Amino acid sequence: MIPVSEALDNLLSLISTTEIEEVPLVQAAGRVLARDLKARRTQPPFSASAMDGYAVNKAEVERHAMFKVIGESAAGHGFQGRVGAGQAVRIFTGAPVPEGASFVVIQEDVSRSGDLITITDPPGDNDNIRPAGGDFIAGEVVTAPRVLGSADIALLASMNIATVPVRKRPDIALISTGDELVMPGDTPGPDQIIASNTFGLKALLDDLGAKTRILPIARDTIPALTAAFDLAKGADLIVTIGGASVGDHDLVAPVAAKMGMEQSFYKVAMRPGKPLMAGRMGASAMVGLPGNPVSAMVCGHVFLAPMVRSMLGLSHKPEVQQARLAAPLSANGPRMHYMRARFEDGQITAFDRQDSSLLSVLAQANALLIRPPNDHARDSGESVDFIQLWHDLFTPW
Repeated sequence: MIPVSEALDNLLSLISTTEIEEVPLVQAAGRVLARDLKARRTQPPFSASAMDGYAVNKAEVERHAMFKVIGESAAGHGFQGRVGAGQAVRIFTGAPVPEGASFVVIQEDVSRSGDLITITDPPGDNDNIRPAGGDFIAGEVVTAPRVLGSADIALLASMNIATVPVRKRPDIALISTGDELVMPGDTPGPDQIIASNTFGLKALLDDLGAKTRILPIARDTIPALTAAFDLAKGADLIVTIGGASVGDHDLVAPVAAKMGMEQSFYKVAMRPGKPLMAGRMGASAMVGLPGNPVSAMVCGHVFLAPMVRSMLGLSHKPEVQQARLAAPLSANGPRMHYMRARFEDGQITAFDRQDSSLLSVLAQANALLIRPPNDHARDSGESVDFIQLWHDLFTPW
């Protein structure tokens, strides 16, 4: 068995960053920006009114001052003349401030009679003008890499950027193996269970930015596994679930080897998730996950998530946080233990039941409490490391 850190280093060495593609801005949300982008215009491109009111010369602004209204400036239809002494232009929010004006008196501070206005209330010190370039100027840079959220999309649109260079979504093929499995919605036989791992992993990997394919369940035969691997050809990453151990029905390793897999390692000093296998199959990286549902999902968080982020050109390291134990923990064994836990109000509580088959416990967890190998018993109040689970995050690392 190898340590978790060594296993992750080996896995990251099996992959490479995906290529860059150009997509329309409307399709760029959630994608990873691959290159820096420069604003193609200044925003606002002109000094603009921040309020509805009257544009005048600031030096003339005082209570009871009177002005003659000589025109109007509206959004998309600016006033083309110049504001002179004693003159005002009716102006609306977002409209260009005309030449010669340097102050917008809000309409609530003005009374109007025909073409004459009088400042009736103290106008204040705020000139109510948004200066040209107050948001950004042409050439200002949006840096890559970053996952593009809704605010980024709005910013790029205002910069007049219509197409965006993004990383291609990693193509991941998921293969569940085992005679005992049926798909959700099917009727299982007396000795069968529902395949859950591929659906949980697809949700996790798609949320990270991958394009994940669920392939048909591969039965415990050499022809079935061979056919499944054939269907997965061309994927950036092939992930099998189950059948990676050394039992009589665990055929993933020998079939993969026969099809040219160069094995990188087998077995990791962790729980859950010890029987994990990895290598390369032609142009694809290949990871064989254990079949226990929680083991597969924990390995998805600990190993597959960093792989996907690395392929997208993002930092692959999860944010390891610290919290105080809400309840004591007994000593840990020789393997690193990722315990399903709940983090709330600065404290973390490990669930009592940590069996690797209990998806109901995983669904309640929002964190994995990390116990180093041979960690001594811990008392309440002691500080421990944890990582948040992806399903409980609004934003990625």
